[in-house]
Amino acid sequence: MREKKIKLFAITSLFFFGFAFTSFNNPKPMIDKTVVKELDIEKYLGTWYEIARFDHRFERGLVGVTANYSMRDDGKVKVINSGYKESLSGKFSEAIGKAKIPDPINEPAKLKVSFFWFFYGDYYVLELDNKYQWALIGSSSDDYLWILSRDPHMDVKLYTALLGKLEKRGYDVSKLIKIAQK
Repeated sequence: MREKKIKLFAITSLFFFGFAFTSFNNPKPMIDKTVVKELDIEKYLGTWYEIARFDHRFERGLVGVTANYSMRDDGKVKVINSGYKESLSGKFSEAIGKAKIPDPINEPAKLKVSFFWFFYGDYYVLELDNKYQWALIGSSSDDYLWILSRDPHMDVKLYTALLGKLEKRGYDVSKLIKIAQK
């Protein structure tokens, strides 16, 4: 019996050491989450169409997704995210929230967005067209990524170029799901 326990311990130890060794040899790639240096929030306001995103629970199954930004009287940004469940003729869904820029002088492209009470999530403007026609949005987490456009449809060459920018930053672009738009 003692011999079986020793063998089991040895096998279990080898498994855990092997797992640890492979974990160290295959580190998760570092994601470059640097943001644009300047963001003119007035130019950023208006409607953006979601071209692609990483899948996540609060938008799961939504298509025809748009984000509309406008200024509130308190200096924060009103956020209205909307879309349709499962198909462009599906049930309409809308979430109204707010955004703020905690450090507008030093990090104007690092926003905080809230759709529920005082719980805020990161909204990082990673890349932005100089005419504010497209944007790449991330967060402090590697789990969130969006490609946004002022137009509901994006040129294939531009989309491919944006995928290249994201790959250079370390994102796994194969996880992006393209979003159907009207």
